[in-house]
Amino acid sequence: MSSVPSNLQYTKEHEWVAETTGENIVRVGITDFAQDALGDIVYIQLPKVGESVTAGSVCGEVESTKSVSEIFAPVTGTIVAVNSDLDSAPEAINSDPYGSGWIAEIQISAPATDLMSADAYGALTA
Repeated sequence: MSSVPSNLQYTKEHEWVAETTGENIVRVGITDFAQDALGDIVYIQLPKVGESVTAGSVCGEVESTKSVSEIFAPVTGTIVAVNSDLDSAPEAINSDPYGSGWIAEIQISAPATDLMSADAYGALTA
């Protein structure tokens, strides 16, 4: 059974969104369900700081021993930080997808519309 923390919001593409202490800034990553389905992650293509992203658009890729999958922006805004530790340790996504395996921080420029609660996401992946 995948972990679905109740304090996060989720997308149907298996990304999570967490509020931060920054103004209109959220931290994003892929869910426990997604990392488990991918298997051992060996490489991640991070978005670029300063890049504008649109909710639902591709903003990176994650490569595992099984496949390559796209990462979709869960919100519209500008990338303000990336987890550069993943360049040398992409396996952190497998071991701690909601902690040290975070991918990027986005300053939101438009209200998020398609995010799900933990209960809704849990039902989707059950």
